Amino acid sequence: MAASDVSVTPYWEVTFDADGDVDTGQRDRLLDGVVRRGVADLVVFAHGWNSDRSGATGLYSRFFAPFPALAPSARLGYAGVLWPSMRFSDEPIPDFTPVPALAAARPALDKRTRNALLEVFPGRAALVERIARLLELRPDEDASLEEFGRLVRLLVEAPPQGPQGAFTADTLAEGVPEDTPGMLCGDTAGVCAEFAAALAEVEAAGAAAEAPADVSAAGPPGVMTGAAVPGPQVWDGARELLRQATYFAMKRRAGTVGERGLGRLLGRLAEEAPDVRVHLVGHSFGARLVSFALRGLPRGVRTVKSVTLLQAAFSHYAFAARLPHDPRASGVLNGQQKRIDGPLVCCHSRHDSALGTIYPLASRLAGDARTVRGLSVDGLLGAKWGALGYGGIRAVPGTRSFPLSAALAGRLPTSGCVNVDASAVVRRGGAPSGAHSDICHQELARIVLAAGQVV
Repeated sequence: MAASDVSVTPYWEVTFDADGDVDTGQRDRLLDGVVRRGVADLVVFAHGWNSDRSGATGLYSRFFAPFPALAPSARLGYAGVLWPSMRFSDEPIPDFTPVPALAAARPALDKRTRNALLEVFPGRAALVERIARLLELRPDEDASLEEFGRLVRLLVEAPPQGPQGAFTADTLAEGVPEDTPGMLCGDTAGVCAEFAAALAEVEAAGAAAEAPADVSAAGPPGVMTGAAVPGPQVWDGARELLRQATYFAMKRRAGTVGERGLGRLLGRLAEEAPDVRVHLVGHSFGARLVSFALRGLPRGVRTVKSVTLLQAAFSHYAFAARLPHDPRASGVLNGQQKRIDGPLVCCHSRHDSALGTIYPLASRLAGDARTVRGLSVDGLLGAKWGALGYGGIRAVPGTRSFPLSAALAGRLPTSGCVNVDASAVVRRGGAPSGAHSDICHQELARIVLAAGQVV
């Protein structure tokens, strides 16, 4: 989809590279257009993992579509952030792309996924082809899995940019180092077996949700049972290892683009249009991007009036001053919500299996490659390694929580951290990601407008 086909106007796109450098032509058109068009409230949306510009633009068009009718008197403008990220082709996007059968999608890499990997990791074609070949052949030898792990590490390794690169209390607070994930430095076969078990669990949960089941015979949700995983299925876990290693690279990149790119752009916007009220929206890793933009804001800038995080794919302790499991450490974004002249709203859903099951496991294995079987995702594992988009903001005193219906019926807090349980609408999607991308709902558009007090 072209920018000119987006459902709302005025709309601008702003492209950043992996280092946070902005397309200056697009930047200037945005700055000039906001002033010339008399925009009072600018909604800036950052996508999560998308394989191309068309996918991101399509998301923005669908999400923004209800806004004009919901706020007919507002002088709204819209901006879509484009940054080099990707998604695997078997990740369903409700109402947007067909959802392939999971069994047919794993473990080999299709052409679209290979091309996406080459786009976000340029110059590594030989690595991608060898990784794809191993996933196609599925050799029985453990040595092949170890080779696979080494190749994936070579694919995603890159010198971290800026303060994210330091292995400090901030990075530990998220449960993962910002350099090479530990999952790529240990026993690859064991890590792949863990991911294979988690994927089987997600599929089983999805099947149970779609068909009647004998509840009395079922175990508790979100538990790594430790059952033996047949050899060929380990390659399903190997594909998931590639996916998660790629996502850790994208997660690091999102922070860089937010702090070095979008934060600085918002500073320029505040200089040239100080009366424009900015409302940041981010999905998945895009939620991390807009959150790190707060850290990149120039001192004294108070034009960001709201931030809404949709299925945010980073630690639920990111904004905490003290971590429950380590009171000496703080979250990587500790106190950054105070840079907002309004609320930080976190929309989350229990139907997001990407964040409810896979994310805490991947986070645990990223920091420590030892196995984690026997830990409940909703218990110790989820508590320590959980994501904002699954359970909301944690360990920030004063955070208020609402079900979606109450948030829509009443008035949202005008400052501080706010959790909104959006499970009532964010609920559709197949394995492995569940409802992670089911975000284009009028109810969520209303939350964005309510957070920014846009009427």
